[in-house]
Amino acid sequence: MSPRRLVLLRHGRTAWNAAHRIQGQLDTELDEVGLEQARAVAPAVAALHPAVVWSSDLSRARVTADEVAKECGLVPTYDERLREFALGDFQGLTHAELASRDADAFARFRRGEWEGIPGAETPLAVAERYAAAVRELAAVLAPGETGVAVSHGAATRTGLVHFLGWPLAQARDFRALGNCGRVVLEQRETGEWALSAYNLPPDFTLPDAVG
Repeated sequence: MSPRRLVLLRHGRTAWNAAHRIQGQLDTELDEVGLEQARAVAPAVAALHPAVVWSSDLSRARVTADEVAKECGLVPTYDERLREFALGDFQGLTHAELASRDADAFARFRRGEWEGIPGAETPLAVAERYAAAVRELAAVLAPGETGVAVSHGAATRTGLVHFLGWPLAQARDFRALGNCGRVVLEQRETGEWALSAYNLPPDFTLPDAVG
């Protein structure tokens, strides 16, 4: 029996990504590079013949998901549980502005220590909502089918480790996902999920996805 597969995909680049401006749940659009990235990743994902595409409802993820779903002949489902962290007072600031305001807070932010950001979600809250959505996505897949979840960098890393049952702090051991970078998970015969690939670039096609 072929394993179920999950593809966790980060959205394409935005102008705020390029400017190192903290987005959180502020709704920003893909820039021209981001749209090109979404169009580049779409056929690579489509080569896996996904059965469903789910996405964060924020615009940068929606547009990325729309490109992927169009290539796959699917209609995406939007789910706010796949949104990025709400980052409270840090949202809208550039890295330089945060560093100038509070160098210690910026150092913690860069290390991924996001507990205690004023007005922000906790990592556990993000991990729980993201993992719950991915579990529901996995549950609709028949044996051998692939599901795609389009989301955001920090939410994906945090939700990934929680979905796999690992300590949340382990999310800091993963490098940041590139724009339209992919994580691939495969389900073992035991029902457990295994990490198959991490941070695949947009135009990388898995060797077993040909056909």
